[in-house]
Amino acid sequence: MYQFDIDYIKKAIELAKLGAGKTSPNPLVGAVIVKDGKIIGEGYHERYGAPHAEVVAIQRAAGNTLGATLYVNLEPCNHYGLTPPCTEAIINAGIKRVVISMIDPNPLVHGKGIQRLLSAGIEVVTGVYEEQALWLNRGYIKRIKTGMPWVILKAAITLDGMIADVEGNSKWITDQLARREVHMLRKSVDGIIVGWKTVNHDNPSLDVRLVDSDHSPRPVILDTYLRVRGDAKVLSRHPLIFTRNPNRIKIKEPVELIGIDPHNLHAVLKALGDKGMNMVMVEGGSELFSSFLREGYVDEIYLFIAPKLLGAGLLWTQKLGARKISTPFHLQLMEVKTIGSDIMLRLLPPQSYFNLLQA
Repeated sequence: MYQFDIDYIKKAIELAKLGAGKTSPNPLVGAVIVKDGKIIGEGYHERYGAPHAEVVAIQRAAGNTLGATLYVNLEPCNHYGLTPPCTEAIINAGIKRVVISMIDPNPLVHGKGIQRLLSAGIEVVTGVYEEQALWLNRGYIKRIKTGMPWVILKAAITLDGMIADVEGNSKWITDQLARREVHMLRKSVDGIIVGWKTVNHDNPSLDVRLVDSDHSPRPVILDTYLRVRGDAKVLSRHPLIFTRNPNRIKIKEPVELIGIDPHNLHAVLKALGDKGMNMVMVEGGSELFSSFLREGYVDEIYLFIAPKLLGAGLLWTQKLGARKISTPFHLQLMEVKTIGSDIMLRLLPPQSYFNLLQA
């Protein structure tokens, strides 16, 4: 492995990120083809059902791939799905060397793509920038391994931890720049989970409006007794509603009702995994935040903190349960970022699936 291998793999990972939110249930993949020290083709998996990154890069190399090196952040597939095997395209292109960040955990692929390339006499290098590749596809890996998506919890809070005032008002705790950052997060996930109380009180759209995007995540509403308001804006976006009463007809909009008790978060997440969702984000409210944290289903937390004090109101972890100073709920701080007048913290809870990825 050489330094330029790392540099080109970094480029492949940056390309892969361009498909965020649009490739599920497939992974995020980018590819770069290099010949005589120059990039001759590059591409990424743009959306589910579209050509894979390796094929796009080969096509853009315009027949100049004989003896070239391919850089890709995930093991090329060796089976027929919606598209033909990428390994055959690589072999037919005359590529002599393939540098891969990580092996695909999918049993349909796992190791088979590498073996096919080796059997064709192609040099294969693996493990280059592997930790970064694991993080990039953490949602895909978790769904393949557990059947459940990666769960992000996002909350906008005051300095004293409130997500709403004593009257339940929450618009707006943070400023416009922080809200734009939230919409950047939204465009990278497959679903946004909220409780029915949040829908009824705030009437959110749960879409991507503040940044350019051709993707908005699917709303997911947890509503035990189907009490969501009939005029909710989110109902026009074909949401998934988990409820004990899937046969109770009262909603005219095109919704999908799933007869799973919303309190059974394991079953809810399994169902979302079955829908092919790699990443979801929990956006409210306090009871939902507390339940996901208490039951150990949160993999990543984004806190947007405004320099404001309310003194009283709705605490974002209102139902988490009291802890002693000797046994707090520990979080690992991963990133601190100033966004206008607000601060963003990115944290990993101890039960985050990423800890298993690194094990």
